[in-house]
Amino acid sequence: MMSISLSAQRLSLAYIDTDFILGRMPEYKSAQQQLDDAAAAWEGEALKLETNLNQLQKNFSAEEILLTTDQRNQKKATITEQEKALIKFREEKFGANGDLFKKREQLIKPIQDKMFNAVQKVAKKEGFDFIFDKASGVQMLYANPKYDKTYEVMEELGIPLTETENPKNKTEIEKK
Repeated sequence: MMSISLSAQRLSLAYIDTDFILGRMPEYKSAQQQLDDAAAAWEGEALKLETNLNQLQKNFSAEEILLTTDQRNQKKATITEQEKALIKFREEKFGANGDLFKKREQLIKPIQDKMFNAVQKVAKKEGFDFIFDKASGVQMLYANPKYDKTYEVMEELGIPLTETENPKNKTEIEKK
């Protein structure tokens, strides 16, 4: 227990609030507004498709008994096509890899990268070993590489390391 507290005292920890920082960046506010505008426009298009679908379904229900079997099948097929089109549109725009996600990556990621680079510069300049993000709970934003035990754990698990990944070889390569 004593060795844990002594080693923890040697580490230099800090935290930041990324929400606070991003909220003060004009380029972030602008990017967020562009995302909100795009999402609203796409939601409007989706609403039009949904309204059209609802009208088709309502019309079909009202006239179904008057239609021949072929006409019923044709109307059902049209409704099914519209349902698929709506689902496809929503997936293309709002899905996990949809246009909104891509636009967010395009607009927000460079700003976040800029912030994370600043975090690393501050950490190195002021000698912090770890910097956590207060806004996102426990997320490591910077870690002094000398505390990285990834390769040791991989070795313990029997996961093979390439020549350049092996920490012993890295030390020898860095010396050269």
